Amino acid sequence: MKAAPFDHHAPESVADAAALLAEHGDEAKVLAGGQSLLPMLAMRLTRFEHLVDVSRVPELHGITTDGDLRIGASTPQAVAEHDPVVADAVPLVARAIPHIGHFQIRNRGTVGGSIAHADPASELPAVALALDAVLEVAGATGTREIAATDFFEGTWSTALADDEILTGVRFPVWTGRQGAAVREVARRSGDFAIAGVAAAVELDAADRVARVAVGLFGVASTPVRASATEAALTGASVAEATAALADAALAAADGFDAVDDLHATGAYRRRVTTHLVQTALTAAIQEASGVRA
Repeated sequence: MKAAPFDHHAPESVADAAALLAEHGDEAKVLAGGQSLLPMLAMRLTRFEHLVDVSRVPELHGITTDGDLRIGASTPQAVAEHDPVVADAVPLVARAIPHIGHFQIRNRGTVGGSIAHADPASELPAVALALDAVLEVAGATGTREIAATDFFEGTWSTALADDEILTGVRFPVWTGRQGAAVREVARRSGDFAIAGVAAAVELDAADRVARVAVGLFGVASTPVRASATEAALTGASVAEATAALADAALAAADGFDAVDDLHATGAYRRRVTTHLVQTALTAAIQEASGVRA
C-alpha cells in the first residue's frame, strides 16, 4: 500500500516547525527519522494532511553534557549509540539503543522520535521513564519541560500539545559506580519486544545500593516504572540486594496491567518480566561491583 497524499514541509528552525503545527493543528504530524511514522502511513494505519519534517533543523541535533546528558531530539540513534560521551555519562542509554530494530533503522531513527512516538514496546521511552529524564518541548507560545513520569499517557499518546515539538531529552548523570543492562524477549532479533527491561544500579562507597532504575517495555499500554522493585533494593548491601532479587522481580511483575494481544497473553508477559528483571538487575549489580559476567 501507499500513504495517502500529504503536504511535506521542511522548516529550518524550531519556531517555524511550531508555527506550522499551530497552523494545521491535528492535521499535521512531526516527521523526524520516519522509521515508525512512514510504515504506519504506508499501511494506512493513520493519515495526516501535513508532515512537518524537522530533519533540517540544526538546533535539534547534538549531544552535550553540563550536569545532565542532553541529546537533541533529532540526533540519530546510531550517533548516540556510538558516542563515548553517552556511554560514559548514562550507560543505560548506550545499552538500550542497540536493541532498537536493526542498524539501518538506527541510522535514520532519532532519539527524540522514538520517545515522542511513545510506542510502549520501544526501549528509549522506558529508559527515559526509569532514569527520570526531562523532556524539553517548544510550541507556538514558548517552551516548557515535562518530566518523563508525566509524558507517556497511552499507546502512541503523550502530553505534547498539537503545536508542540520535542526538542531535547536530558538524562541525569549518576556519579557513583554503576552498572546497566537491557534484557528483552522478541520473536526475532530486531522485532519489537514482547517484554523487556532496562535496569541501572548505582553503588555508594560502602557498597550499598544508592539508586536503582527499572523500566519495563512491551508489557502494558505505556512504559512502566518498577517502583516497588527499586524501593526493595535501595539501601541494601550488594549481598542483601542479590538475595532479594527474586522477590523484587516478582514485585515488578505485579506493578502493571499486562496487555493481551496476538503476540502474547498478559500472564505470559508477567512471567517473562519476572525473569527479565532478575537477570537484568543481576547483571547491573555485578557490573557496578566490578564483577565481569
